[in-house]
Amino acid sequence: MSFRPPQSIAARFDRDSPPNALDMEIMAEMAAALGRAGEKVERTLEALNLAPESGQLPELKAAARAVHAYFIQRELCGLRNHDDAIRHYGIPRTVLVRLGAV
Repeated sequence: MSFRPPQSIAARFDRDSPPNALDMEIMAEMAAALGRAGEKVERTLEALNLAPESGQLPELKAAARAVHAYFIQRELCGLRNHDDAIRHYGIPRTVLVRLGAV
């Protein structure tokens, strides 16, 4: 059995013709899912910042999971570079190290 690399969902849309109703619905759902993932990143990073030094490990794990899910959602939307998102959310290096991104 052979595997093919994942393809961006955004690549399925024809850039030469306007999107149909189904395409619009899919794009709206992708945007909503990305927004929800971003909100979860904000909540978990805030909890990480408020946690005392001794109790940060569970919050660090939760933040890393949320950021990982957010990065995956961005990639499904065709956004491959995460530098802007890292700056926008102020994702700390400790979270990125936990993801293996640094």
